[in-house]
Amino acid sequence: MHRLWGVFLILTLAAQQVSAGEAAAVDSNRRTNPFFAFCMDTHDSEKRTLREQAALLAELGYDGAGHLWLDGIEERLRTLDEFKLKLFQVYLRVSLAPEKEPYDPRLKDVLPLLKGRDVMLALLIAGMPPSASAGDSKAVQVVREMADMASEHDVRIALYPHVGDWLERVEDGVRVARKVDRPNVGVMFNLCHWLKLDDEENLKPLLVSAMPYLFAVSINGTDSAAEIRAGTGQWIQPLDAGSFDMRAFLQRLGNLGYQGPVGLQCWGIGGDARDHLARSMAAWRDFTGGG
Repeated sequence: MHRLWGVFLILTLAAQQVSAGEAAAVDSNRRTNPFFAFCMDTHDSEKRTLREQAALLAELGYDGAGHLWLDGIEERLRTLDEFKLKLFQVYLRVSLAPEKEPYDPRLKDVLPLLKGRDVMLALLIAGMPPSASAGDSKAVQVVREMADMASEHDVRIALYPHVGDWLERVEDGVRVARKVDRPNVGVMFNLCHWLKLDDEENLKPLLVSAMPYLFAVSINGTDSAAEIRAGTGQWIQPLDAGSFDMRAFLQRLGNLGYQGPVGLQCWGIGGDARDHLARSMAAWRDFTGGG
């Protein structure tokens, strides 16, 4: 009898260990990165107001929003605050062209509105041929100026690689951030723009090199890099669509220790934004173990 009881205890403990291991495996797949949406309003057939956008994002479970350019910042902040959401990023164009003002001069008036909110300025930098190192000196000068202004208001700067711009590649952002040498300046990894420029086999080493500077990541449903560049794939889709292995990508980010915000890129997705935002949130919860 005692021997049978001992065997029973051993089997019970073993089962508990297996259950604990399974739970740990589930927890290791669970992601807690803040998840926000941006450009969700540019092609929304319903043409929602900023308040209606905030209400929709809150209803669907998003943590907040990104905001294009400097118009309407006060209203965006007010409406997000009403629904207890966060403004994660404000997108801003920067030009290195000698005949142009480098950035919107209204920035000095907007920065005080962002103080204490942990907001990033996401900079799209154009005005010279893509990746031309001749632009580094001007870019460093301008970004340092902006970074020093932003730091007074606890605002960070994320260099935003964008296809066709001077700052086109993540590598450009890392190079410039290293030269700028300000603690509030880093880079953003934008999946859709990266897929148009690089091979998927280069993804892991790129992310490893960017990690010390990585302030934000944007994702969207998409087809593979090869399909995108061949013109046979769709570039920006809801998160539940496309052949790109999003689950593996998010797992890789987690394995590298990335804990920052993840933005949902919605540029160009037509129809009612409710539909594609709901689909993307369901996919995000599935990918991240959020139920």
